[in-house]
Amino acid sequence: MRGKAMVRENEIRDGEVAVKAPMARDAGLQFVGRISTPWTHRRLCPRQGRQDGPICRIEVDEPWVAALEGIERHQRLEILYWLDHSRRDLVLQSPADDGKVRGTFALRSPVRPNPIGTSIVVLVAREGAALLVRGLDCLDGTPLLDIKPDRSDFVPIAPPQPGDFEVGTANNTDP
Repeated sequence: MRGKAMVRENEIRDGEVAVKAPMARDAGLQFVGRISTPWTHRRLCPRQGRQDGPICRIEVDEPWVAALEGIERHQRLEILYWLDHSRRDLVLQSPADDGKVRGTFALRSPVRPNPIGTSIVVLVAREGAALLVRGLDCLDGTPLLDIKPDRSDFVPIAPPQPGDFEVGTANNTDP
């Protein structure tokens, strides 16, 4: 590992800035399953998933299992998950602990106001309510938010809409 050690839980590095977050408003999110990975601590977890990484298991809960119908047609999936062990108050972060700070929205750090993680994974197999995938970068037991076909491989099934053909700027402010 280069440089200084990874940040410890709830540590503030030099130059980082934490804020008092506004009162939470419920977005109505529902966890639809859980993710099993080999990683039990953030210091062991990869920073980015690798599509040649270990096989991980995504377990979909009832009543959402039927939503997996047809998933096998897609080689790559986008997995969205809730990074439930992440702090949510940093607006400036120093990921390399080198004194250089960046805004949270300019990073893929798990530390964010709404800690939603996303990975593009390779679907290895489906076993009933479970998907075996490669490419995750989250802790064992992470709550699952959603599964979608990878947009770069996906061709819409529904008929086209007018907005599908628009090019240029959408908000033309010319008088």
